[in-house]
Amino acid sequence: MFRGDTGARFLNALWNTTAFTIVAVGLEVVIGVLMALVMHRAFRGRALVRASILVPWAVPTAIAGLLWRWIFQADGVANDLVPGAPILWTADGPPAWLAVVIADTWKTAPFIGLLVLAGLQVISNEVYEAAKLDGASPWKTFWSITLPLVKPALLVAVLFRILDTLRMFDLPYTLIGPGKDSTDTVTVLAFEEAVKFGNYGEASAYSVTLFVYVATVAFVFVKLLGADVIGARTGRNR
Repeated sequence: MFRGDTGARFLNALWNTTAFTIVAVGLEVVIGVLMALVMHRAFRGRALVRASILVPWAVPTAIAGLLWRWIFQADGVANDLVPGAPILWTADGPPAWLAVVIADTWKTAPFIGLLVLAGLQVISNEVYEAAKLDGASPWKTFWSITLPLVKPALLVAVLFRILDTLRMFDLPYTLIGPGKDSTDTVTVLAFEEAVKFGNYGEASAYSVTLFVYVATVAFVFVKLLGADVIGARTGRNR
């Protein structure tokens, strides 16, 4: 796994997996929180806006990958929006990596928005009224009241998305395809070794290593950031 050409490919896949997780989840957090704030506001047509925001999350990932593959093809919509020469989004290299990040962000940012919206709805309006009477600006209210109060829901959403992105398979596989240095993930590598080449030992080693990696990330996330995933603290307080 760590030597020669096999090691180079595995380390590349591990790096892609980590990079996808950091960049995609970071974008999803920002966009998801903005979505939640929009969905939480009272305005005419709010139900329609909520439904339209949640549509991408309801689309199966494999279908979303094929949809974005059509968008990113040489004569697709993406190249119509970008000036200059057509970009080979689904070939390899940085454009392919960026295409996966865009598609994953579009697909799963509504999930974070949905969980944050649930956290926003349990915040009492009296808190915001008190802040308004004290002269707090909207920005100060967001950083000092909204964000701390939705932190438990946000941390759980981020943890779920991190664990999901670390084992990402179907989106890069359907959007870009296997065997691409820029988008190969550990799960794609394990699938190829098992199904395409019949190397079940190598595939098992990749899978076990990914399991240990995911378990370590989850443990560190829960311990350092204090994400109350199973309600342990509430149980102790009771």
